[in-house]
Amino acid sequence: MAIGLIGKKIGMTREFFEPGISAPVTVLLIEKGRILEVITKEKRGYNAIQVGFGKIKTSKLTKQMKGLFAKKSTEPKRILKEFRVENIADFKEGNEIGLELFKDQKFVDITSRTIGKGFAGAMKRHNFSGLRASHGVSVSHRAHGSTGQNQDPGKVFKGKKMAGHMGNKIRTIQNIEIIKSDIENNLIFVKGSIPGSKNSIVLIQKNIKKHNKKTTLEKIKLLQPDKGTESTKSKPQEKKENLKEKPKAKEAKAKWNWK
Repeated sequence: MAIGLIGKKIGMTREFFEPGISAPVTVLLIEKGRILEVITKEKRGYNAIQVGFGKIKTSKLTKQMKGLFAKKSTEPKRILKEFRVENIADFKEGNEIGLELFKDQKFVDITSRTIGKGFAGAMKRHNFSGLRASHGVSVSHRAHGSTGQNQDPGKVFKGKKMAGHMGNKIRTIQNIEIIKSDIENNLIFVKGSIPGSKNSIVLIQKNIKKHNKKTTLEKIKLLQPDKGTESTKSKPQEKKENLKEKPKAKEAKAKWNWK
């Protein structure tokens, strides 16, 4: 698991670029995380770091958590997260991790919990098409159909697509483009939408799958022609030549006008 940051989803807006092209973006508020513990192989059999995110009142903590933060002599943290690390020497207890982690990063993976829809039918939950809502179909035009077999096996197999609880699941979207980041205000703008509602907690990590995908700015630069090319320089000369040819064309028409 790569080192990541935990933030809050604020909402969506759009970002404008120079030629007038706009892109939908999601705004995420990132709070700096503090390294609370460095875990070594001698202790637990693997190398990792424990990072705390967010603020919480001391009155809302249990006695065990109060003792933990008092031992580490740090302010209470709302969320504790472990990240597996190869080199422990690069990290020390008490250090902070912020948006500098994604300084040279173009794409990231974002994990969050989807919006809960409650109990939903089979058509909404699994995108069934249903039957025709016409005469003779009765009340089965939104039914999910048969669910089992005859006496053998005489049961409904697990995993059957039926009505049930929809949403409220942890999902990860990979290779989301970072449009820009505001380090002063701890804001990061990513292209497109991400799972979850407003004020939901998200986990941002470096992208696992590497690819040759181009960013939005790189695509815009390819569309824009260079100012110093030959094609752009020849355009004004062609216009002047066309203006000179127009009177000649009028004279030719006048000669062959028999009326």
